[in-house]
Amino acid sequence: MAKRLLRIFGPLILAAILVFAVLASPVTFGFKHISTTRERQAAVSLSPNVLRGKHIKEAALSDGYVPFFGSSEWSRIDPMHPSVLAQKYHRDYRPFLLGARGTQSLTQFFVMQNIQGELRNKKAVFFVSPQWFVKGGTRKDAFGFYYSQLQTAEWLTHYRHDAIDQYAAKRLLQMPAAKSDHFIYAALQRVAAGKSLTKDQRFYLQTRKNMLTQEDQFFSGINLPSQNLSRVNRQAKKLPTQYSYSALDRLGGQLGKQATGNNPFQISDKFYNHGLKQEIKTGNLKDFQKNLSYLQSPEYSDFQLCLDQFARLHTDVLFIIPPINQRWQKYTGLSETMLKQFDQKIHYQLQSQGFNNIVDLSDKGNVPYFMTDTIHPGWRGWLAIDKRVDPFLTKKQAQPRYHTSDKFYEKQWQQLEPSQLSQYENNK
Repeated sequence: MAKRLLRIFGPLILAAILVFAVLASPVTFGFKHISTTRERQAAVSLSPNVLRGKHIKEAALSDGYVPFFGSSEWSRIDPMHPSVLAQKYHRDYRPFLLGARGTQSLTQFFVMQNIQGELRNKKAVFFVSPQWFVKGGTRKDAFGFYYSQLQTAEWLTHYRHDAIDQYAAKRLLQMPAAKSDHFIYAALQRVAAGKSLTKDQRFYLQTRKNMLTQEDQFFSGINLPSQNLSRVNRQAKKLPTQYSYSALDRLGGQLGKQATGNNPFQISDKFYNHGLKQEIKTGNLKDFQKNLSYLQSPEYSDFQLCLDQFARLHTDVLFIIPPINQRWQKYTGLSETMLKQFDQKIHYQLQSQGFNNIVDLSDKGNVPYFMTDTIHPGWRGWLAIDKRVDPFLTKKQAQPRYHTSDKFYEKQWQQLEPSQLSQYENNK
C-alpha cells in the first residue's frame, strides 16, 4: 500500500520540492527576457504589478529609462505628456512612470528598494503633490493596495541601524498591510525598536526575498496593460514633426480650449461631466476646502525617507511642485495663504539639505489651459514642465551635495508652521 501511494504521490511531492528549491534559490535564473515592446508598455502602464515588482523596472531602467516618481498626474496623457514628447522627439531618455492614484512618499520609498542599482549616481524626476500633505498622511488602504512584500524583504535584508530605517519600520507597522506576513511583521518590530534581526529572521527574509524575486521573474509582463502605450502613440501623432516650444505652446492652448468649453473652471469637459457636474449643481463643493491645510502631516517625514534614499544613492533629482487650478481653489475656499506657506515649508526641507533642482509651478494656477483638471497639469502645464525636464536629463549637471538631517523625522517638524521656521532653525 505504501509503495502504491509513493508511486502515485511521489512525483507530485518531488515536483513540489523542485519548485520550492528553484523559487528559494539565491540564483537568478533569468526565466524571461524583457523585450523592448514590453519595456515600452510597462513604462507607461501605471500597473500596480509593475510598481510592486522588480524585474521589468530593473530591465527598463538599465536600458536608459528614467524613473518619474509621482501619483495620479501620470495618467493624464495628452499630446504634451512627458512620455509623448520623449517618444515623438526621440529624446535620449524615456520616462518610466512610477505611481498612480493613491501612491505617496511612503510607497515610493519602498519602490526604490529593489531598484537601488538603477538609481545610484543616476537621475530621477519626482512629482511632489501638495494634496499628499493632509493631516492623516497616506491612506492606509491606498498604501496596502501598492504594498510589496518583495520590496520590504529586500529592504530588511540590507537595512541600517539608523533613524531612517527605524522611522520607515515604525511607519510600516502603522499600516495593516505589514501584518500580511507574520515573520516580516516581527522583523519590523525589532527594526523599529533599534534591535538587530535574529539569525532565523535573516535566513527567512533572504529565503522569502529569493522566492518573491523568482516569482516576479516568472510572472513579469503577464497581462501587462497596453492601452496607455496606445494612447501615447495616438497623442504623438497630433504633434508637429519638429520640436518648437512656441508652436507647441500654441497647440496646447488650442487643444485646451477645445477640451474645456462647458464649465467655469477651464478644466477638461470629460473630467467635469463625470466627476463634478452633479456635485456643483447641488452646491456641496462650494467652500468645502476652506479649512483644509497641507501644513501639518506625517507626509513630511515620509517624504524625508525618499530624500534620504536619494542622498544615500547620490541620485540627482528634479522635483516638480505643481499648481492648483486657481478657479477651483477660489470656488472651494482653499486658502491661498496656506498654499504659499506649504510651498515655503517644502522648499526649506529640500534646499536646506542640498536638493536644489526644483521646478516650482505653484504660481501658475491661473495660466489658461495649464491644468487638465482641478489639481493635475495638462496641455501647456506639461509643456512648461518639459522645458525644465528635458535639459535636466539630457545635459550634464553639477554633482549635488546632500547633507540630510534626522530632524525631519521628528513630530515637531511634521506639525511646524512655516512662520516658525527661523526659530526652529536657531533651536537646531
